[in-house]
Amino acid sequence: MLTTPLISSDRKPLRQRQRSLRVSFLLLVLIFLVLALFSGCLRPQRKPPLPPPAPPAGGEPSLSLFDDKTGQTRQIKMEEYLQGVVAAEMDPKWPEEALAAQAILARTFTLERLGRGGVKALHGTDVCTSPEHFQAYDPAKINEAVRRAVEKTRGLIVTYQGQPIRAWFHADSGGQTTTPAEGLNFREAPTPYIQPVRDVATATTWKAEFSAAQLEAALSKLGRKIAPVKSVSVEARDASGRVVTFKINGVSIPAAELRLALGSDKMRSTLLDTLSFAGGKLTMTGKGWGHGVGMSQWGAKTMAEQGKTAQEIIQFYFKDVKLEKRW
Repeated sequence: MLTTPLISSDRKPLRQRQRSLRVSFLLLVLIFLVLALFSGCLRPQRKPPLPPPAPPAGGEPSLSLFDDKTGQTRQIKMEEYLQGVVAAEMDPKWPEEALAAQAILARTFTLERLGRGGVKALHGTDVCTSPEHFQAYDPAKINEAVRRAVEKTRGLIVTYQGQPIRAWFHADSGGQTTTPAEGLNFREAPTPYIQPVRDVATATTWKAEFSAAQLEAALSKLGRKIAPVKSVSVEARDASGRVVTFKINGVSIPAAELRLALGSDKMRSTLLDTLSFAGGKLTMTGKGWGHGVGMSQWGAKTMAEQGKTAQEIIQFYFKDVKLEKRW
C-alpha cells in the first residue's frame, strides 16, 4: 500500500534533476564556445595567399632550320630565329614599333605554319631560310632595334577564336589592301579577320615588260599551254582595283598565280594602272609591292612614325583578333 505512492512521488524529482543537469551542461558548452571565440581559438583561419598565375602552357619552341644556301640543318630557338626573320623581312632601321609588329606577325606565321607541318615535306625540317617556301632569314642584318623588338614581344602571337591566324604581310598595299581570295587566290579556309582597308601609305610605283616567250613560259608553269600568245587583257578586278583574272587568248588566268610565275620581283603587284600587249611584248605599270593581303609594311612604318603601337598596327590590318602570350 505504501510502495506505490513512494515510487510515484520519487520519479518527478529525478526527471527534474536530469533536466537541470542537461541545461547546465549546455550552458557550460555555450560559455566555453563564447570564451574560445573571443580568445581566438575558433577564429576563422586566414586563407593562404593565392599562388601567382601559372605561365602559359608550353615553352619557347626549338626549331630545326634548313639553310637553303648551305644545305645544312641546325637547331635554333624560336626567338633567336625570329630576329633573323625580322631583320630580313623589314628594314632594320625602321621604327621599333613597326619592327615589333613584324616580329609578332612573323612569330604567328611560324607557329601557324608549324601546325601544318612546317617545311617537313620539302626539307624534313620545321622552317627554312627561303622566302618562297617559308620566310626570309638573314642573321647578318640583325641590330639592336631588331633584338629589342623581338624581346619586347616575346611569345606574343595574333589569334582569332583562340587559334593562330594566317599572318600574311606584304611590302606595300598601293593604298588599299585586299582579301586572301582576291590577292592570293586562296580558297583553303575562311579568313574573316582579314578585310580590305584603306591604307595609310603607299611608296611604290613600277613598270615591267615581258616578251611573249617569257609569258608563254610562265603560263606553262601554270599548266596552261597557250602559244603563241596573241592577246592579253584584264578580265576582272576586285574592289581594291587589283586584277583578279586576265584573259589570254580568250582563256581566264588567275592574276595572283601569273604574277608568281612571271616573277614577283618584276610584276610587283596585281594593282595595275595600265596593260598592253603589242609587238610580242607585254607591258604593264602599277603600284604597290606584294599580294596586298594583311599588313602593309610601309603602312606599318608610317603608323609607327605617327606614334602607333605594334598592337594598334596589327589591329588596324586584322579585325576581331587578340594578342596572346604563348611563352
